[in-house]
Amino acid sequence: MGRERVTGSPIYYSFTLLRSALYLCPMDIISASYIISSATYKECPPADKPEYAFIGRSNVGKSSLINMLTGQLNLAKTSATPGKTKLINHFEVISPLSSAKKEKASKVFKWNITDLPGYGYAATVSQKTRNNWGNMIESYIRKRENLVCLFVLIDSRHTPQAIDLEFINQLGEWQTPFVLVFTKTDKNKPGATIRNVELFISTLLETWEQIPPYFLTSSNKREGRKEILDYIGGLNGSFTKL
Repeated sequence: MGRERVTGSPIYYSFTLLRSALYLCPMDIISASYIISSATYKECPPADKPEYAFIGRSNVGKSSLINMLTGQLNLAKTSATPGKTKLINHFEVISPLSSAKKEKASKVFKWNITDLPGYGYAATVSQKTRNNWGNMIESYIRKRENLVCLFVLIDSRHTPQAIDLEFINQLGEWQTPFVLVFTKTDKNKPGATIRNVELFISTLLETWEQIPPYFLTSSNKREGRKEILDYIGGLNGSFTKL
């Protein structure tokens, strides 16, 4: 699988598999349920199903996006207080194995969603706690064997933020598969949202030769739900049990 080089740095990463999933596989969700919260990656559930983790700066709309995708209002706990998510929260999702009506309803496919703590920590959080969270996140991202793709959430209301760009570059160094999800697209005028997204992409292209797939979403308007679920469906098709 070929690698894309990030100009002027040791960051290397391949988007080949992620781009192939853009040949979407229609998918929906039958049910989603909470499994467990883990303080370290070693406490995570067995790595026997494809897993998709969601991360972003605090208050980027992570829990709201997960709830929108799964169709459950209170699956992931939302809060107006930044830094509310402190553990690795795992959810099991059950989807139809096929979108064809002739398929029996009993044929299903199970996969996991993981809600990670934000990487832009609240100012009220101690430095020690921040370090613990950082170590927990890095260990999970780098060592979780069944992590198929990391969804990095970016607040579309703002111009490119250094902390988002630094985190993305770190993922490149770790060679972690990821895509971008621009959230809260309904909070700006459409023109402003598009300008911010285009500016973010052009900023990435200053150091990356290619950009990962990306999605525009609004949890309030349920925009981007079908596109992300179908994308995950495409990746599920390439998952091999470890």
